[in-house]
Amino acid sequence: MAFQSSITSVPPPSVPLFPCKSLLSKASCSPSSFVNYSSRSSSSLRNLTSCPTSLPSLGLKSKRTASFRCFASALTPELKSTLDKVVTSHKVVLFMKGTKDFPQCGFSHTVVQILKSLNVPFETINILENEMLRQGLKEYSSWPTFPQLYIEGEFYGGCDITVEAYKSGELQELLEKAVCS
Repeated sequence: MAFQSSITSVPPPSVPLFPCKSLLSKASCSPSSFVNYSSRSSSSLRNLTSCPTSLPSLGLKSKRTASFRCFASALTPELKSTLDKVVTSHKVVLFMKGTKDFPQCGFSHTVVQILKSLNVPFETINILENEMLRQGLKEYSSWPTFPQLYIEGEFYGGCDITVEAYKSGELQELLEKAVCS
């Protein structure tokens, strides 16, 4: 007997996504600080605190109750200190999905190939191995995507910026200065 569902495709509620501004406690969460967790992957839900609220308080017409989550900052003082040490202890560091020998994303692969073509010694950090590192790096660099390239302790950019700088010759000049200094 085949299961037949009377439920048709239900679109998710049109609740805007907001960054969590208040990270002190569950009690400090307010509707303006919620993020609709239904659009997030389950792996990013591990470290979130549950903050239920009702949709009418958000100005929506529905009387349904929605569950929301409040994000805690992933960039702890300890992680910031560790990241400071990592990016300053190497001339060139690439935070990427995968490793330089086995990139797990096309953008990461592209940046690795550029750096290899320039014969630049560089370190890679696989952000897929640690969710707190991945989220903390987004705050650390104020850059939401990966890969993230750091040259001489400074955030340089992601894949698009690296490709453009490579095409213009700017990246090669910068890396020559960094590696030779």
